[in-house]
Formats: sequence, C-alpha cells, structure tokens
Amino acid sequence: MNAPVPILMYHSIAHEPTLDTRELSVSPGAFAEQLGLLGERGFTPLSTAGLAAIWRTPGRTLPARPVLITFDDGYEGVHRHALPVLAEHGFASTLFVSTGWLRGAHDTGGGPDLMLDWDQVRQLAAAGTEIGGHSHTHPQLDQLDDGDLWFELLRCKEIVTDELGTAPASFAYPYGYSNRRVRRTVRTAGFTQSLAVGNGLARRGQGPYALRRVTVRRSTDIEEFERLVEGRAIARNFARDRVLTKGYTVVRRARQARRKATRTRV
Repeated sequence: MNAPVPILMYHSIAHEPTLDTRELSVSPGAFAEQLGLLGERGFTPLSTAGLAAIWRTPGRTLPARPVLITFDDGYEGVHRHALPVLAEHGFASTLFVSTGWLRGAHDTGGGPDLMLDWDQVRQLAAAGTEIGGHSHTHPQLDQLDDGDLWFELLRCKEIVTDELGTAPASFAYPYGYSNRRVRRTVRTAGFTQSLAVGNGLARRGQGPYALRRVTVRRSTDIEEFERLVEGRAIARNFARDRVLTKGYTVVRRARQARRKATRTRV
C-alpha cells in the first residue's frame, strides 16, 4: 500500500521537435521501446486519479509493479505517436493540458511546438487517457498574485469541462513549481490531486498535492529508463538537476520579494 511508485513525466513525442522542446522531447521509437520494456517487465500503468483513489481508500492495494505515464502541456505528438503505442499495450495514462496552448477557440498563441487540438484531446479521452489541468497559459504559478493564480486554475478547469463534458480531477504544476499557497488554491479550485516534479519516486506520505515525478528526456536511453522505473540510482541521475533547481529557487524567491516590495511602495 505504501510502496513508492514511479511517475514518468513526458512532454513532446516527436521526430523533429523545436529547439525549445528538444531536451524534454522523446523520439517515437524511444517511446515505443520504453513502453515495451514496461510491458515485458510486468508493470501496471495507472492514471493519476487511479493512483490517488487507491491511496485514499482504506483496504485497497496497489497492483503489481505500478507506474504512471504522464504527458505535460499538450503536444500533438501525444496523439500522433503516443496514442497508438498506449493502445497497443492497453496502458492507462494522464495528459495535463495547458488550455491556452491548444489549437482552437481558446488558443493564446503561446505553444512552443505543434500542439493538440480539441478533437484530438477528445479522442485521447475516449481511448482512456485521463485529461488533467496544467493551467491556462503555463506560468510559474508561485510567482502570480492571488487573482492571476485563480484565473489560471479556474479558466483551465472551465475550458476542459466545457470541451470534454467532465471536470478535470488531477493537476500538474507548470515547471513543477508550487508552494503552500498554490497547493491550497489548487485544492480549493476542485482538483483532488496534483503532481510536481522533484525527480523522485511518488510516495503516499508526500500527500496528494505534491506527488513527485521523474523526467524522461531525449537523452534518456533504455538502460537509464530501466533504472528510473526500477527506482535505482534516481538521485545520481538527477543530481545536477537538483543543484540547478536549488540555485534557481533562490533567484526566483529574490525576484518575488522585489516585486512584493515594489507593489508595497506603490
């Protein structure tokens, strides 16, 4: 019941991603190989809501070798390349969409690559993919004031609900950034669980609004992928990321303090 769970964080699945998305993209061939390994090793993919429901329900237990397959932002390659592989294996997954980046009536023009349209999102949902929220315009939520934070969460939830007919239950923080205020607001907005990054295994004790994920990149070869899903050497694999994240956190906090001081003087 309390065993750690690998939650895989994907972004773009593409042969030729843009420069902006290349590092966090995965080639279609590599993605197929990775899901093949999950199948061969007997992993059981769950949706985000499915994992949360098990951990919330007394007496329920995790399936054998649980894993979560998640996609952030809403890139078109999730439909073109990932969906057929997921269907081939019968795997569950979760797609977290930034509603202002998707093609269609709500598009704000901020998508960094070719994004999904709403017909494709509906096809993913019909195939069993859980559709979660990822904000409207993909900002750093902990840098927003309360009004803008509420807008990002509620506008995202409203659009997903209108387009799919079902309110999203799960959320993923853009860039992985959150703080106590953001997590509290996400919960109040009606999302029942949220994913961060953290590059570690998810554990029940992290709480439903700060579950960790591990990043799958273009540079992740099949040997490293195997180590990630087996929970081996994760700290070593992401040691550089943690150093950079700590340094950038200091910079972001300093910027936020300066903005607050400026607003106070005004």
